[in-house]
Amino acid sequence: MAGKNNERKLEGHRGRLREKFLEHGLEKLTDDEIVELLLTMATPRRDCKQTAREALKSFGGLAHVLEASVEDLQKIQGIGATNAMGITMVQQIARKFLREKIIRGDYLNSFDEALEYFAHAMKASARETLHVLYLSSQNAILGEERFTSGAPGSVAVHPRQVVESAFKLSGASVVMAHNHPGGDIKPSQEDIRATRNLFFALRFVDISLRDHLIITAETHFSFMKEGLMAAFEKEFEMVNRKIWR
Repeated sequence: MAGKNNERKLEGHRGRLREKFLEHGLEKLTDDEIVELLLTMATPRRDCKQTAREALKSFGGLAHVLEASVEDLQKIQGIGATNAMGITMVQQIARKFLREKIIRGDYLNSFDEALEYFAHAMKASARETLHVLYLSSQNAILGEERFTSGAPGSVAVHPRQVVESAFKLSGASVVMAHNHPGGDIKPSQEDIRATRNLFFALRFVDISLRDHLIITAETHFSFMKEGLMAAFEKEFEMVNRKIWR
């Protein structure tokens, strides 16, 4: 009898979670409840509350749970292969959706959508990674590359690599982004120097670097919005006039 009562309570709790999601979406759910709801989809007869809490504690938050590998997820007591696959699929599907959103009709629609895609792709990563989007003169996305992935502080890209890829794709402009896993949103002197060098290398072959975004878990920094791209352009024009004087 006690077992049946427990089953009814568990099913009632899960039913309330599902109804809460269907009525309000994720907005009214805590991170615990989101992970728990994901786990219940492959665990029909076991309470998943404690497993969800343990996962959040172990990985350090919802974003890190969703970014975790199948192997790492299965190290949590109560998360099996099917659960782990389901959780990683959520992240992969979301990333695919956001990428297709910014390529809607093969065109980049807005700064905000590009930022949303980059943020989703990188903000929970423990390592620095750098992504580059290559655009046509009509803002069509011609290609995307991930140039580097290393330990924090090691992200780098040689201007020649980007220039060669832009030429191969017949690109007219470039947008790039990298993450700061430590959370410091301010660009380092190396970030500024590398961005300036790439800006000049591209401009000398009539390709523009439209923006460089720095992504953290909480916020972002835009070289374009902070006026650095305009400053690079002004400096480039001065250098160019001296060369051709």
